[in-house]
Amino acid sequence: MAEIVVETTNLTKKYDGFTAVDGLNLHIEEGEIFGFLGPNGAGKTTTLLMLLGLTEPTSGTAQVCGHNPTREPLKVKRLVGYLPEKVGFYEDLTARQNLRYTAELNHLPGREAEEKITDLLTTVGLSKVANQEVRKLSRGMKQRLGIADILVKEPKLAFFDEPTSGIDPEGIGDILNIIAKMAKRGITVIFCSHQLPQVQKICTRVGILAKGRFVAEGPLDRLGRQTLGGGRYRIEIQVSQPTAKLIEFIKGIKGVIDVTVSPESLLVTCDTDLRSQIARTIVDAGGSLLGMKIEEYSLEKIYKKYFRED
Repeated sequence: MAEIVVETTNLTKKYDGFTAVDGLNLHIEEGEIFGFLGPNGAGKTTTLLMLLGLTEPTSGTAQVCGHNPTREPLKVKRLVGYLPEKVGFYEDLTARQNLRYTAELNHLPGREAEEKITDLLTTVGLSKVANQEVRKLSRGMKQRLGIADILVKEPKLAFFDEPTSGIDPEGIGDILNIIAKMAKRGITVIFCSHQLPQVQKICTRVGILAKGRFVAEGPLDRLGRQTLGGGRYRIEIQVSQPTAKLIEFIKGIKGVIDVTVSPESLLVTCDTDLRSQIARTIVDAGGSLLGMKIEEYSLEKIYKKYFRED
């Protein structure tokens, strides 16, 4: 089993009688990119602050990289990187000097640090401006530098809060690719964003928070089936000749609930993923299977199911 990097049990935070986070149970495994979603005031920032050891829970527990962030905040901070929406750097220092300062704080040897900094500046596309003062860099460049700053200490876990805010489309694609590559290196990512297509593009699992509680949590395909598909699979099939006999064969497969016929395709509703059984049935019946896919669910539609916009 994969290592659990973040785990909370009934995590709760109250402020003067107001419950910001209400009995949150969360587990995130190594290498996941977890999309943390919810409207303003849902409790996302408060949860992150508790996981970072920057505020104490009222009740419940949290474990981050094997440590309690309330009792061992320094150990957690050594293993965790955090990129806020508004990145803070020493504006009168160059990009390289800022990374060098972070390397010194993390006790990296000089030569090793310089090699790593050069590599990271290349990775995030800042090698040409490495010796420019940060105050001269664009917002997108500062976001890239923030990612490099996280990677200097090779964290086990990284928090990103609206990392693509105010960045041009090409830059957004670059940043999402860098974050995706972090997960492939075993770095676990918690990705907070209101840009739902971006979350859908790179996240392996999402949690939707409302009034301090999860209203939905899990892989996107499962959430889609639960919230939009009535818990069922819908499989779209293209066949060369959708004869009545072929349709009856498909309806006879155990678990198939309904088959809807259109000029372009068949839409099969079923309790489980029956693609292999359906394909076999079509071939055995002498049909020609041209294509088949499970209906994909938009994260935006799922989100709006819980937060309808007027």
